[in-house]
Amino acid sequence: MPGIVTASATAALAIRGLRKSFGDVVAVDGLDLEVTRGECFGLLGPNGAGKTTTIEICEGLTEPDSGTVELLGLEWRARAKQLRQRIGIQLQETQFPEKLTVEEAIRLFRSFFNQGLTVERSIEMAQLEEKRKSRIGGLSGGQKQRLAMACALVGDPELLFLDEPTTGLDPQARRNLWDLVDQLKCAGRTIILTTHYMDEAERLCNRVAVMDHGRVIALGTPKELIASIGGEQIVEFAVDAGVAVDPSMLTRIPGVQSHRVDAGLHQLSVSELHTAVPPIFASLAAQGARLTEFRTHSATLEDVFVSLTGRKLRDE
Repeated sequence: MPGIVTASATAALAIRGLRKSFGDVVAVDGLDLEVTRGECFGLLGPNGAGKTTTIEICEGLTEPDSGTVELLGLEWRARAKQLRQRIGIQLQETQFPEKLTVEEAIRLFRSFFNQGLTVERSIEMAQLEEKRKSRIGGLSGGQKQRLAMACALVGDPELLFLDEPTTGLDPQARRNLWDLVDQLKCAGRTIILTTHYMDEAERLCNRVAVMDHGRVIALGTPKELIASIGGEQIVEFAVDAGVAVDPSMLTRIPGVQSHRVDAGLHQLSVSELHTAVPPIFASLAAQGARLTEFRTHSATLEDVFVSLTGRKLRDE
């Protein structure tokens, strides 16, 4: 039957050989990816990595040059109408008519679906009860993001796309949205999340994929990816300007796995912090390097990301 796919029955999303170019720029380069039903899956990458193009193709907003995208066992070209009834989308920025009230906007989105949540339930899930009669033009940024989430959920989707849902929000608003995503995970929904916040991906996602230059360069659980960089702790330090540090003297220290420099800050991946730090101090002193900064922290997805791509997530 047209539209029925051969991917695993447990796959909510299956991407095979996906390619997309814009002129001479290759945005997605032969991408293969599979997301299991019921998991929260993070798609990460620096600006220009191809993740937004990938998500737009998955959402049916952009046509690929080649390859297949299969959602919930269906393809867009054969089952677009059915898929629109079964997925929810929260874009990076949703523009609502500012004169509408919160309740009116959610009611409008509810009218697009044959079945779904009640308007009241959507408002409750997004914690917008006190704002239901307020006009959208008077909402804060966090409240508008919660409204966008409510509109994405009102069709009771099996598969939910969240494209950088917390960008620009204050810490409290971010954590409120995290709580909502936790509730959705517990309800068994499949969530595809893109984010520029590593702590967010580490906190919410069952698995993550790191994209760069249109391809997946790392895939696994946050713990697996953190373990892949070879150290449990990160030592960061800076020395007086103009002083050269010999990396080979540091990487010869037992327990020091790797060394890199990012914006003048030396970073060492270390397996046993308590035994590695004293020799690090001794080595720097022997090289005549006076410390101006020194700190340690547990390895995070941010460290994995920089190790893999050599770039920060944000355009700085």
